[in-house]
Amino acid sequence: MYALAQLNLLYNYLSSKKKREKCAKFDFSNPNEIPYVTIQLPVYNEMYVMERLLDNIALIEYPKDKLEIQVLDDSTDETVATTKAHVEKLAATGLDISHITRTDRSGFKAGALKEGLEIAKGEFIAIFDADFLPNPNWLKRTIPYFKNEKIGVVQTRWGHINRNYSILTKIQAFALDAHFTLEQVGRNSKGHFINFNGTAGVWRKECIIDAGNWEGDTLTEDLDLSYRAQLKNWEFKYLEDVETPAELPIVISAARSQQFRWNKGGAENFRKMLKRVIKSKNISTKTKIHGLLHLLNSTMFLSIFTVAILSIPMLYIKNEYAHLRNYFYIMSFFVMSTIIFFVCYWFMYKSIYGSGFKKFFGYIGMFFTFFSIAMGFSLHNSIAVLEGHAGKRSEFVRTPKFNLSKYKDNWKNNKYLRKNLSPNVIIEGILMLYFGFGMYSAFIVGDQGGDFGLFPFHLMLFIGFGFVFFKSLSSKV
Repeated sequence: MYALAQLNLLYNYLSSKKKREKCAKFDFSNPNEIPYVTIQLPVYNEMYVMERLLDNIALIEYPKDKLEIQVLDDSTDETVATTKAHVEKLAATGLDISHITRTDRSGFKAGALKEGLEIAKGEFIAIFDADFLPNPNWLKRTIPYFKNEKIGVVQTRWGHINRNYSILTKIQAFALDAHFTLEQVGRNSKGHFINFNGTAGVWRKECIIDAGNWEGDTLTEDLDLSYRAQLKNWEFKYLEDVETPAELPIVISAARSQQFRWNKGGAENFRKMLKRVIKSKNISTKTKIHGLLHLLNSTMFLSIFTVAILSIPMLYIKNEYAHLRNYFYIMSFFVMSTIIFFVCYWFMYKSIYGSGFKKFFGYIGMFFTFFSIAMGFSLHNSIAVLEGHAGKRSEFVRTPKFNLSKYKDNWKNNKYLRKNLSPNVIIEGILMLYFGFGMYSAFIVGDQGGDFGLFPFHLMLFIGFGFVFFKSLSSKV
């Protein structure tokens, strides 16, 4: 079902390219039409990127008398003092920038955004995480769309300044590019629910309040508020052509914490929003289906992990009980889902890297690398999903930032890196051996000299769990 939904989004994506956009916009040549904007920067212990973030935001091109910047600082380390000093330095240049701290971190990021909103002067609220670097003309390219009073959010596409740093960053970029092209455009072009991605977007203040304001009862407060706003008939505008650069996690422990938060948050929001979406009379059946599958996308990891674990016993059952073989031949039909993903992601890949024979071969390698490593994360992400569906609460764990342009040679000394090794890593090492046994089994089962139907699947699982296992160990050395 998820693969078929992706195929439908591909159709929507390609169809949207044939349409010419018609949208009323604010006239920025008329000072009376320029609205007041508040930029919110929610930060927490960001020693390595704080200076870069503030200096970059100070370059935003917008009338100073219509712009306010809130540094929502929940930090608990020495960065509170250094950030305060930097904010005062920028304020001395005439910038309306304030340093807002809390003694109580309740609600985590959602709590900080909500508290800042109470005193925000702006009619529109732009939000950037600490590792994002919007271009100077960013507000001029996003704010005009709010001329349409039905629009509650304008979201931009994430860029990746360290896309080619390593295999880990390449596969993260691959996954995010699919979301920010195929999925966001495919949904938005047909009026289906999309999500504000937590950063690099703008909210209409009225929309936030009308939807019930920020809530900290899930790990993905952005997804939560997005659905509540769209259930209230607010429209979202996604701008694929406006790229907002950011830095991807370069250490697997950082990627793990981010993946855990996103996947658990998706499951939490499915639990929270299921009845509201189904019962809503404001949206079509197709939008409901896409909306629920969107909330369930993290649950795919649970399906993948279950199929993976059962695949080796099934290999023996298939060859031990000949009368069951026809069922397995019928089940092989479901390999179509992988083919659908392969086709869908190719259109995403060529829109970014270009087409051609050489590019296509590069894509094949990237696709199978991505799929293998994604399967290697399936245990970790399945635990996150199960916790989310079970309603188990956990703390918002931030993703460490690195600022490679400044700390390229000594990023391993990053004080925010988690030093302890997750017990799950040992299980991932055992799973690597388990799927190695699965590959060996292909040679010894059956009477016809082996059964290699599942060999590619087990090879990808072996590579994926091996990558995650060894990378997790090496990151602690």
